[in-house]
Amino acid sequence: MSGDKSPVAGRQSPVTGVIKAISVSGKKGVRKNNVDSAELKDDFGIIGDAHAGTKNRQVSLLAIESIQKMQAKGLKVGPGDFAENITTQGVDLLGLKLGDKLKIGTTVLLEVTQIGKECHTRCNIYYQAGDCVMPKEGIFVKVLKGGHIKVGDEIEAIK
Repeated sequence: MSGDKSPVAGRQSPVTGVIKAISVSGKKGVRKNNVDSAELKDDFGIIGDAHAGTKNRQVSLLAIESIQKMQAKGLKVGPGDFAENITTQGVDLLGLKLGDKLKIGTTVLLEVTQIGKECHTRCNIYYQAGDCVMPKEGIFVKVLKGGHIKVGDEIEAIK
């Protein structure tokens, strides 16, 4: 993939991008660790991640562009700090609707099941910046077809 795929005002948002980071954690409520690759299991999520197995929130995604908004507010945050599993670049996650599909590489197929989330408690990021992007800009998917993913894989939105 070549060239800048970021959304530009006045043009249709792109449907393809790349995986910038993959983040997993064996426990809920702790910062996720960045890994080079992961295995997604059908109707389960990322093997080894604490959030796998939940019905509609098997895998979470957040765009690097959303993380950069928080960095612009002076926060030292990066991929995984918002508890997202997959950090994307170039694909318009906010333009997706429930039921839209995401294809990663040649085999993995995901379905958007939730857009945003309700935070029941305020996290450290909220207290530092007075805001957090995950509740408004993160999405959740279920795994329709699993497989191996790695950083740098192409991700395509299928509307």
